[in-house]
Amino acid sequence: MALLEVKDLRTYFYTQEGVVKAVDGTTYSVEEGEVLGLVGESGCGKSVSALSILRLIPQPPGKIVSGEILFQGRDILKLDEDAIRKIRGNDIGMIFQEPMTSLNPVLTIGRQMTEAIELHMGMRGQAARDRATELLEMVGIPEARGRLDDYPHQFSGGMRQRVMIAMAMSCNPKLLLADEPTTALDVTIQAQILEVMNRLSEEFGTAVIIITHNLGVVARYADRVNVMYAGKVIETATAEELYKNPKHPYTVGLLNSVPRLDETRKMKLQPIEGLPPDLAHLPPGCSFYARCEWRVDRCQEEYPPFELVGDNHYAACWEHERVKREAPIGATS
Repeated sequence: MALLEVKDLRTYFYTQEGVVKAVDGTTYSVEEGEVLGLVGESGCGKSVSALSILRLIPQPPGKIVSGEILFQGRDILKLDEDAIRKIRGNDIGMIFQEPMTSLNPVLTIGRQMTEAIELHMGMRGQAARDRATELLEMVGIPEARGRLDDYPHQFSGGMRQRVMIAMAMSCNPKLLLADEPTTALDVTIQAQILEVMNRLSEEFGTAVIIITHNLGVVARYADRVNVMYAGKVIETATAEELYKNPKHPYTVGLLNSVPRLDETRKMKLQPIEGLPPDLAHLPPGCSFYARCEWRVDRCQEEYPPFELVGDNHYAACWEHERVKREAPIGATS
């Protein structure tokens, strides 16, 4: 049994402009100890799918309309509020996208860290502070004990992100959701943060879902990759297979948009033309139709099935065999 199974999840937002189908029939799974990369353009549903797992969708305007989220065999969507609170921060931890807005500016770092430790681990007083100190040391914050009494504004961006990781790992969760954990950090700090997460994952056997735009991060750290577009997972495979043998035109476009160090300086990037569709007014058929160079008439009329196209490799594309044969060399080398 997989640690997490998301089945046909649909999370919609009801607005004056219409129903925004932020997550529209997403299905995937995560095994124990696995690192899963979730990639795609902004607005494709990555963060909403992660927030749905912890039932943190603001209501209104959002609503989890249908589907199943099975965590260790239990459907999270059927749990009452007390039961889901016991899972949040305890069995499933989350690193939010922007640490400065996720940390409470009027509470010390120590108080914010010990809150979850007291609630889920039953520690109190000095024992909880000792655990918080241990966690800050684990993520590489110097003079950790003294820094428990500091406030978020007294930490740099990279240090705040380390605090967020320490908080997410405080109760040794079985699953860690990392929503763009290196946003707005310089590349050196990004590497340090990712190495910290990877080390903690290996040390505690924690499964991780990394949500990111950075395909380099995915290549280095992820065991398997889900590519999302317009609220759906449109391709999934191991990281190695996906980079060597992409089967969906959107995946090919993402890979060709990445600068390559082995190309000449005069080599131009190949951006994906056009814009993502309006999620409140999705077209019939394949959502990528208007931007796809391999499109055929059938694509405009009928959405392709998400089917097996290789060894543990799934994609939703009517023309995946043509994509395999004709994809530019830059996407497959």
